[in-house]
Amino acid sequence: MTDDQIWTPLRQELDRWRAAGCQARFWLRDDDATEPTDALETLLEVTRRACLPLTIAVIPASTGEALATRLSGEGHILVAVHGWSHANHAGPDEKKQELGRHRSADVVLGQLHDGLVALQGLYGPRLVPMLVPPWNRISEALVPQLGARDFKALSIFGRAEAGGPIRLLNTHVDVVNSRKQRGNRPHGDLVADLVAQLQARFAKDDEPVGILTHHLVHGASEWEFLTRLFQETGHHPGAAWMSARDLLG
Repeated sequence: MTDDQIWTPLRQELDRWRAAGCQARFWLRDDDATEPTDALETLLEVTRRACLPLTIAVIPASTGEALATRLSGEGHILVAVHGWSHANHAGPDEKKQELGRHRSADVVLGQLHDGLVALQGLYGPRLVPMLVPPWNRISEALVPQLGARDFKALSIFGRAEAGGPIRLLNTHVDVVNSRKQRGNRPHGDLVADLVAQLQARFAKDDEPVGILTHHLVHGASEWEFLTRLFQETGHHPGAAWMSARDLLG
């Protein structure tokens, strides 16, 4: 199968949205930023060239003025709170978690609030008061308490359920990770994931499709996929890339 054939199903699905007078909404979240790196420069260049908005989840305990200064001139960038330190507090037989039940809620929520305040000081209006839990995992008991710590939204992975205690702006297609593979995911598999997400939303427009990236571990395959994805969707009348702030209203 040629590279062009790999992208045909996405093109056809977006054509279906256009024919129905609809636009599929997309948004982009990148995780684990702490400082300027060559990988970050590539991410900024790819998104800037495509003229699309990007939300970067920054780890408060590990960041500082250097990253804030580098991002200050990038008008297409917003920042979200990526936990506190991205430290794993789960046991060896559990999935990694920073925001689980392994510590007291007061300690965890206090650190999250400190992280929000720290990033507000660094980024001002560029910060979206949205929590991105490390590894996309958070104890259900903590979620209803986030609002009292000044968070307005939560972003994890998977379809969002309506009627929760806080707004959800989730991601759904992970460019790097799947249950079967870590890195170098076949582009055909990623396109199939995108098409499945769009088909589940057709004529409903109930939830934007969130694309999740991890710039620090991208190889050539991930950068090639993103570049082509932005080309295929950036000017298609059946697609619209939106910022987290616009989506949260």
